[in-house]
Amino acid sequence: MTIVRLGYVAMSMELQNCSPSQTMTFKQFSQIKDREAAINKLERIAVSNLENILRLLKHNVGNQVHFFRLTSRIIPLANHEELADWKYMRPLKGALKEIADYLKDHSIRVDFHPDHFVLLNTKKLDILNMSIKTLAMHEALLKGMELDTEHRCVLHVGGAYDDKEKALEQFIHNWGSIPTRIQRMIMLENDDTTFSLQDTLYLCEKLGIPLVFDYHHHLANFQNENWVEDWDRIVSTWGHSKLPIKMHISSPKSEKDFRAHADYVDPKMFLTFLNEIKGSVPEIHCMIEAKQKDQALFKLAEELREAQGIKLIDQSSFEI
Repeated sequence: MTIVRLGYVAMSMELQNCSPSQTMTFKQFSQIKDREAAINKLERIAVSNLENILRLLKHNVGNQVHFFRLTSRIIPLANHEELADWKYMRPLKGALKEIADYLKDHSIRVDFHPDHFVLLNTKKLDILNMSIKTLAMHEALLKGMELDTEHRCVLHVGGAYDDKEKALEQFIHNWGSIPTRIQRMIMLENDDTTFSLQDTLYLCEKLGIPLVFDYHHHLANFQNENWVEDWDRIVSTWGHSKLPIKMHISSPKSEKDFRAHADYVDPKMFLTFLNEIKGSVPEIHCMIEAKQKDQALFKLAEELREAQGIKLIDQSSFEI
């Protein structure tokens, strides 16, 4: 028997006027002649984003959703080179504290998936430093929410740079330059074009990083199609984590556009995965990466009600 908890990404299709990713471009910032006023506007946007995150968390609690990915676009221009003197965390303390208090009272697992420009296997020192700086911003947000930062940021391995084997070794080389407090935040995910499950396992086992298995990515990019043979190795990468193992689930948009995410998750595809791993772990958290966000979660949960061997716990959780 395995408990399965479903989660979704960043925003709701049901809540109106609740984007947690409102932004301002640097061009828009530059057009405001008074720099202090421009920074004040950036800060208002960031606070509004955090207020909307709190609304989303309340929406999740109301719908018994216990797993949620936060957007990484909460603070516009946070690490822009022209705003290096901006102490952007100070004005966010109050809004972050409200989220912290809410999370203390409600059991919701939250984490981040920083954008693709966070590259830990780059050969360029400036890109590596910016990547670490961006991860430090995520760390500050998690601390502001009074959360343990361990295993809260999912990353891809990075670029292949025309030689995948060297790129894997570059990740290991760079890892030694990354502060320990940043290292402990990181989980790695197999991707759909370059670094397969086996590639990612190599790094995770060598460096002690949990592996987030993306089933859809694996179907698009694999060395050994039979991922079940490596399932015990995947589970073992979570042996030192306080959190249950997590994975990503999505469905192809079409055969022609296989790598793109569909609006919803194919329940048969998901059940194929679940039936292989049931009983192997006590609990697994499954992040739905579908265009219809929370509606995709609710639809999948409804469809799974009719599946054989499923015992519902609540609106987003069940036993298999």
